[in-house]
Amino acid sequence: MASVSEILQQRSTTGFSIEILPPLKGSSIEKVFANIDQFKEFNPLYINITSHHSEPIYQTSEDGRFKKMFVRKRPGTVAVAAAIQHRYGIPAVPHIVCTGFTKSETEYVLIDLNFLGIHDLLLLRGDNNKETLVDPKECHMHASDLIAQVNDFNEGRFLDGATSDALVNKFSYGVAGYPEKHEEAPNMDSDIRYLKAKVDAGAGYVVTQMFFDNEAYFKFVDKCRAAGITVPIIPGLKPIKKLSQLSVLPKVFGVDMPDTLVKELEKCKSDADAKQVGIEWLTMQCKDLMQHGVPNLHFYTLMATDSVIEVAKRIY
Repeated sequence: MASVSEILQQRSTTGFSIEILPPLKGSSIEKVFANIDQFKEFNPLYINITSHHSEPIYQTSEDGRFKKMFVRKRPGTVAVAAAIQHRYGIPAVPHIVCTGFTKSETEYVLIDLNFLGIHDLLLLRGDNNKETLVDPKECHMHASDLIAQVNDFNEGRFLDGATSDALVNKFSYGVAGYPEKHEEAPNMDSDIRYLKAKVDAGAGYVVTQMFFDNEAYFKFVDKCRAAGITVPIIPGLKPIKKLSQLSVLPKVFGVDMPDTLVKELEKCKSDADAKQVGIEWLTMQCKDLMQHGVPNLHFYTLMATDSVIEVAKRIY
């Protein structure tokens, strides 16, 4: 099976891919399949599966005190990836993140994925602000450190110093890019220097944070090309679904919304109105991106499957 990097390099038309969440623990894989089946007519090039670490919750004990517990609500990234790749015969791309996972846990995940024949990854730092069970000293702090571990694993070098032959099928991976700059980067030039270091270390493509202004994406791509980044840069896209997202998305994801979009959303009286505006706006974004020859459109489908399907019907 060709890697995602190879598939993207070979594209002559704009492809389609999606990101999904593993189901809540205890849920059936059939729910995942039912969701993916809705996208089959658009021939996804690959499917990303997010990864989730443990998070704190508080429960009341018998004596009335609050007891802090750590719960992982969405385990199963590796298993879901294996089930998807086996069922659909397309690359499944699990997220591998720094936050909340030790280096040893990451190595065991790589071992399992290699056994399962899954060799595409998306390597991410993750949110460093969330509280987890894991001692930060046991985690990677940056995606570049995660890349180094995957590169070592590809060559048969393990954390305990043991060695083996290099993998016959090496892991191929993508990384994240930020058209409007990562929130912790001091400026865009610095952000792109770090991105170039990740590409130089082996990343085969970049998938962007969501954006709502195509000009921000085009300027980002131009800056990346000027910096010597030549790999595909895949636009990551999400439709507006609710009125609350007008304030939530900029706050949580650090994205800007064009004033034209803001004014249209401000006219909306309900979530149904906002959803329609989101569909129209994303359709316009996608058509423009396709006219500019992007190799793929990557959709973040969380809580927006029906909107993404409607957009895909309009553009493919």
